[in-house]
Amino acid sequence: MSAPHAVETVFRIESARIIAGVARIVRDVGIAEELAQDALVAALEQWPESGVPDRPGAWLMATARNRAIDLVRRRETYARKLAEVGRDVDDSYAPDAAHDPDDIDDDLLRLVFTACHPVLSADARVALTLRLLGGLTTEEIARAFLVPEPTVAQRIVRAKRSLARAGVPFEVPYGEDRAARLASVLEVIYLVFNEGYAATAGDHWLRPGLCEDALRLARVLAGLMPQEPEVHGLAALLELQASRTAARTGPDGEPVLLADQNRARWDRLLIRRGFAALEKAGTGPYALQAAIAACHARAARYEETDWATIATLYGRLAALAPSPVVELNRAVAVSMAEGPAAGLGIVDALAGEPSLAGYHLLPSVRGDLLARLGRVAEARAEFERAASLARNARERALLQGRSRALASDHAQP
Repeated sequence: MSAPHAVETVFRIESARIIAGVARIVRDVGIAEELAQDALVAALEQWPESGVPDRPGAWLMATARNRAIDLVRRRETYARKLAEVGRDVDDSYAPDAAHDPDDIDDDLLRLVFTACHPVLSADARVALTLRLLGGLTTEEIARAFLVPEPTVAQRIVRAKRSLARAGVPFEVPYGEDRAARLASVLEVIYLVFNEGYAATAGDHWLRPGLCEDALRLARVLAGLMPQEPEVHGLAALLELQASRTAARTGPDGEPVLLADQNRARWDRLLIRRGFAALEKAGTGPYALQAAIAACHARAARYEETDWATIATLYGRLAALAPSPVVELNRAVAVSMAEGPAAGLGIVDALAGEPSLAGYHLLPSVRGDLLARLGRVAEARAEFERAASLARNARERALLQGRSRALASDHAQP
């Protein structure tokens, strides 16, 4: 492996930890990222001549930290701040340093909580998290979310400025504040995965890279916060959902519905990992969604799915975290457990919900239930309406295909 390629590979793997380690010193994620980039440049200059170090990640970390300490020395009053920084650096890396048992002494975890701070918008949190923790470039984030690169760059710059302006401390919060902030962290990872699992717009239904990034972040978080049940709930959910990836699209990238998926293509290793994480989960919203995914994973065939249990779990989820989307999903489960008429009653009750006005899955689900009830003309109209609302080209084609299939079947004698 050439030195430049080694630098790029190592930095991609280690960048989050390097930025986190430096941010602990400078207390600013924007400056920390710049210093990490400086270390990268130094490696590109030195490694081709000196060779790749035995511990390249440690070399990059040491270089970035040294520059951080130099920066602080130049910035602050020498006598007072040098002693303070020296204690901070020495104590934070001393293996036997005493600390409060409730203090999660991990720089990477501090970076997670900082990048996902509620002071930032959801879009900014996602972009900053993928940049700092996922190691994605601005171009990669823009391509994944189908937005212009300057837009993503602006979001990241503004996010860093907002954190600095708000004086957000580089730390893991305690008590109730930790629980509130953790919800933001989990939401960001969940949003990243969902965009990869069923892309909102564009020509591709799946973006596996985003799923992999989110899954890796969930695993890291579970390792850093092993006592948090809902972290394991999210990890379980993502492992189980990701297990279906290979079966969710056909040869040409077209979506394959759950009922039609070849379950032999489901990843058994990810399913086992999901089950293991679910055992550590509690009864929060992510854990309940993971339990629903586990019901699907346990069914060898679609016809063997325990829809009654799934409907019950959706009922518990609706009580714990009520939302029109959860209720729509509950309608599907109820329709499978009790019949399409029962599900249609729930869907029709959502017709006037403002937040679902442009949501293509509402008419899609209604079309499916109407088709099962033999109301073909109404079902076709619903599928066409769903297609007109869908922003993803693959999903739009699927919905249009379902409408045509109903017309064809109905025309046959």
